[in-house]
Amino acid sequence: MIEFPGHGRTFRLLNFVFSFFKKDPAAGPAESTRPAASWSERLKAGLSRTRTALTQPFASLFAGHARIDEALYEELETILLSADVGVEATQHLLAALRARVKRDGLTEVDQLRGALKSVLTELLAPLEKPLVLSGHKPFVIMLAGVNGAGKTTTIGKLAWRFRQEGKRVMLAAGDTFRAAAREQLEEWGARNQVEVVGGSGGDPAAVIYDAIQSATARGIDVVLADTAGRLPTQLHLMEELKKIRRVIQKAEPSAPHEVLLVLDANIGQNALAQAQAFDEAIGVTGLVLTKLDGTAKGGVIAALAKRRPIPVRFIGVGEGLEDLQPFRVDEFVDALFA
Repeated sequence: MIEFPGHGRTFRLLNFVFSFFKKDPAAGPAESTRPAASWSERLKAGLSRTRTALTQPFASLFAGHARIDEALYEELETILLSADVGVEATQHLLAALRARVKRDGLTEVDQLRGALKSVLTELLAPLEKPLVLSGHKPFVIMLAGVNGAGKTTTIGKLAWRFRQEGKRVMLAAGDTFRAAAREQLEEWGARNQVEVVGGSGGDPAAVIYDAIQSATARGIDVVLADTAGRLPTQLHLMEELKKIRRVIQKAEPSAPHEVLLVLDANIGQNALAQAQAFDEAIGVTGLVLTKLDGTAKGGVIAALAKRRPIPVRFIGVGEGLEDLQPFRVDEFVDALFA
């Protein structure tokens, strides 16, 4: 710091100000200009809690056993169940693991890690069926789920994704029950520069019908139809959901072309009951598994694969627009075992 006689305090202040605003040549670029982390890095970070519950205990497990024996299988079973893999999926994985050990003549405990990764990949493989927007215009996607699963946010992120693919998108505000639901969807519409069709306190089926009619007349590529959150036990609301589906078919006989159920990964095994109830009511064709970054229960995806193998179209591991991505088995399992 430079000082001059008689003006020490003044120049000390000026030097402080200049040093505050001066860019340090050794410092990196500002946060806003740093390249975003890759999807694989975000996925690995997002699955950290599930990885801690599912795969990290393997290290101590393998270290405590000199050979592959029944005691090891029993401890492995406990680990899988604690990670919400579920009883059926756990039994399936252990049976497949035993068969792999026998077939490949595995004897070393360390070899089980790779074998478990392989059998888990095989179990989840049927869930990898990316959503293809073709064959219909507009392509009508109906979304459903319980309150708080992240349905409206998922719609906003999907709208952004489809816009990036060059699609013309329209949002139908079919959640006429929840306060401010339409306003929330309109915010997403403004952010993505897409039109939102809605009505305050109106019939949700009528709102979605009007949206499809408008989209057809205007050459829109994709209609994302929101619906109010509801529990499977609310039978009158599940009947309303069935009605919405029937009305969609009146607007376009081939629609809906996709029925997405949004599931919060935090609910663990309850996801099975939700998937079954909504599937029986409206014929779910795809799942969106959200909030994987906030839970240690991501193992429920294995339970879904065993009990209700509905394709997982997308998974979400964060709040960012790019944190909702198509489900790919290999990268998902790699992130779990990283």
